[in-house]
Amino acid sequence: MTTIQNRQAAAPTAPDRRSTARIALLAALGVNVLIVAALVVVTGASPNLMITLGRIAGLVAGLLMACQFLLIARLPWLDERLGMDRLTSYHRWTGFSLMWALLAHVALIVAGYAQHDAHDVISEVFVLSDTFTGVFLAIIAFLLVVVVGATSARIARRRLPYETWHAIHLLTYAIVALAFTHQFISGTTIASTGGRIYWILLWGTAIGLLLTGRVIRPLLRNRRYQLRVAGIVHESPNVVSVYIEGRNLHELPARAGQFFVWRFLAKGMWHRANPFSLSAAPDGRYLRLTAKAVGTASAALRELKVGTRVYAEGPYGAFTTANQVHPHALLIAGGVGVTPIRALLEEIQGHVVVLYRVRDERDAVLLDELRALAPVVRVLSGPSAGQFTPESLRYLVPDVWSRDVFVCGPAAMTNAVLASMRELEVPARQVHAEKFSLAG
Repeated sequence: MTTIQNRQAAAPTAPDRRSTARIALLAALGVNVLIVAALVVVTGASPNLMITLGRIAGLVAGLLMACQFLLIARLPWLDERLGMDRLTSYHRWTGFSLMWALLAHVALIVAGYAQHDAHDVISEVFVLSDTFTGVFLAIIAFLLVVVVGATSARIARRRLPYETWHAIHLLTYAIVALAFTHQFISGTTIASTGGRIYWILLWGTAIGLLLTGRVIRPLLRNRRYQLRVAGIVHESPNVVSVYIEGRNLHELPARAGQFFVWRFLAKGMWHRANPFSLSAAPDGRYLRLTAKAVGTASAALRELKVGTRVYAEGPYGAFTTANQVHPHALLIAGGVGVTPIRALLEEIQGHVVVLYRVRDERDAVLLDELRALAPVVRVLSGPSAGQFTPESLRYLVPDVWSRDVFVCGPAAMTNAVLASMRELEVPARQVHAEKFSLAG
């Protein structure tokens, strides 16, 4: 096996696009926090400190709501650098921060006015609700946030069907409408002309980006490319490849390793949308996806008919060579997670080692294609214990520190590989893993 026998990682040959995107996000958030702080200062002091802190918490909550829209807008610039996994993680933690900011806003405002009016806290809630229309709307919004936040906790997510969770999550849009109205009716900090202009621009931008990424761009692309099923290939008894054709596919900005959210407009399938990664690099003529028939949607792919119209959202994902920092690579696939790995082989220019984990070598779909494209392909079958320990990986790939590592497969395998990469001290910027998850 050709290797670079050097424990020390080679100098990176490409810029760190992830760090650039993170810095851009933090800079945008920082600038807006400073603007919010300036608005609080310009507005002047409140009757007491608790009310002042409550106003700040409310503005921060509004800012975090706008950030949530940005994170789920599926903006290509962010997605291609950070990937949906990271954006989904940021979205989740921003959501919990938003819930705490709203809790602080409600508690501080009520306690502050209770102190100012010499009322008990419960009485003050009714006084504020009766006095200010916007406060009643804020209470409804807060209760909805609690419902959405509670159902987004890991325990609840495991128990709720995705469709139920997603339907509850759509309450976010009602929350935004109620909160925005509350801030304009009752908010003293944005009562000035400058404050209102800033808040309208902030939310106009956030909503505009969301509509562009989630609605307008997919509609325009599907109208332009007119995707249809071109052919079905049965790779094994339970794995099928679907070839998609269309118009002007050479102009579609898709890369090997990315995925689309596919909706096949056939009877019994049109209402389901599923993420499948490309299993071959786009060639301007066809797009290919390969899926295992394990769920209802995946199994139905075997019954698709040539000519079926396809509605696709994407491409999405940062699991591409655009984020590769070294020319050489280690690609680790597990089961049907081999599909983006197979596609990446067409774009990686340096020396490649592929580790392909399957229960039995007979389950190794696309294996002939892997062997035709990669100089080294090792199939790891049998019991999985110990196959992805630091010692095993160092033995199989002695120069792992001088390679980018791409891993895609079941969660347990992916987590084991990532843990070993950390223990081996492979720089994080050289490790790429994506579960093709979607926020919102």
